[in-house]
Amino acid sequence: MTEQERLFRKINERFVKAFAAYQLLEDDDHILVGLSGGKDSLLLTELLAKRARIQHPRFQVEAVHVRMENIQYETDTTYLQQFCDNLGVTLHLVTTRFDEGQKPPCFLCSWNRRKQLFNLAQELGCNKIALGHHQDDLLHTALMNLLYQGRFGTMPARLRMRKMPLQIIRPLCLVPEEMIRQYAEMSNYQKLVRLCPYEQETNRTTARRLFEQAAHDNPEVRFSLWSALERDNKLVEETE
Repeated sequence: MTEQERLFRKINERFVKAFAAYQLLEDDDHILVGLSGGKDSLLLTELLAKRARIQHPRFQVEAVHVRMENIQYETDTTYLQQFCDNLGVTLHLVTTRFDEGQKPPCFLCSWNRRKQLFNLAQELGCNKIALGHHQDDLLHTALMNLLYQGRFGTMPARLRMRKMPLQIIRPLCLVPEEMIRQYAEMSNYQKLVRLCPYEQETNRTTARRLFEQAAHDNPEVRFSLWSALERDNKLVEETE
């Protein structure tokens, strides 16, 4: 077994553990993956596609890449198409835009991308949307919410929507970012052509730095914060 195969096995074990622990996958699920083109969403698509072949549980996977006309955040869609074709996953390419207003471009872009995900999922008859947030994303969000909003919570591993028959799932929730980075390099995942021009220092960046410093001083920080989220039932939620 190669080093890449060993790493994939470790990642897949955490992936399987997550969908068992948080009931992320069930028979007859129809899942739409938000494929941004980053390493996380590429890995998520690969994991779900390979799991679907096993048919335990039985589920269907499709992917969508949303392009924003007025944000020069570029991905090679030819590569994404080939990537999905090799996995037997249908890829949908959606182009949209937003009108600039009083709210920040990052908020408007994110809101409109999410809107396109919801719309397409319902058109296709999907009951779940899978997003590529990994464990570090959830931990950084928990720390950011605590520091800047005065509340303890994060992006849950499973979120049930009340106003529409959809659930948002995050099957990489038990996978550390470093594992994904290593696997992406070994697999020669193609990187984004151009990053978003609005990327800058944010509260999330500060939370990431604080977390990394704390984890450097005490490796148990990751497990302590995750355990706190589990004890407070923050990893499975239902939205208004």
